[in-house]
Amino acid sequence: MSARDQYLEALGVDVWKSRARRPPALEATDPDETAQPIAPTVTPAAATVVAAAPVVAAPVGAAPGITPVDEAAWQALRAQVSVCTRCELSKTRTQTVFGVGNPRAEIMVIGEAPGADEDRQGEPFVGRAGQLLNSMLRAIGHPRETVYIANVLKCRPPGNREPRPAEAACCLPYLQQQLDMIQPRLLVALGRVAAQNLLATDTPLARLRGQLHRFGARATPLIVTYHPAYLLRSPTEKRKSWVDLKFIRAELARARAGA
Repeated sequence: MSARDQYLEALGVDVWKSRARRPPALEATDPDETAQPIAPTVTPAAATVVAAAPVVAAPVGAAPGITPVDEAAWQALRAQVSVCTRCELSKTRTQTVFGVGNPRAEIMVIGEAPGADEDRQGEPFVGRAGQLLNSMLRAIGHPRETVYIANVLKCRPPGNREPRPAEAACCLPYLQQQLDMIQPRLLVALGRVAAQNLLATDTPLARLRGQLHRFGARATPLIVTYHPAYLLRSPTEKRKSWVDLKFIRAELARARAGA
């Protein structure tokens, strides 16, 4: 079973395939065309890159054009985060959750905040949502070890409540420093809370999806999709996430071509 089929199976999306082989001229270039995904609404800037690109696995090492990370500066930032007391969350956390993955990644995935499991283990996306995220990344040829995963907040909010504006404001400079060091080609915001904090907007998630946004001083391309935990709670939205993943895959291919 392909990585794409494994992901769609995890989402509960049925893919219908004809028993009869079609003539080569009629073969679908993307096997999931039979799933009839819902097309996203895109801005003019993103409209030319929505078509699915071939799945190409990212190397575990540095990608062409990606600047190597200053290891000493990276470890210094990690140490600074580990003892941070900028907000009240420092009093209730078990430990900070700096991030995980390849610090020379092409894709940086950003979630909302650590949950209980993440607070205990010190790593983002380690529960069921993390398993689904892993499947999502594999489906577009970028397994977990090839990307970098972080959150808007480095500490767990009590009771897994949403981050408060002051808390996000304290943590965003850390995230920006990580971004400046990694210099990914593309950011992926998981869920409404992460997207709204990164883009400084209260626009609903439905209107943020399907568009190419920009983040930070480097104007890094940013795409918004559903949080895996939301997909687990809302099966009716699962099919739409595959549209977002194809958009992510296509935009990364475009960014590589323009490098």
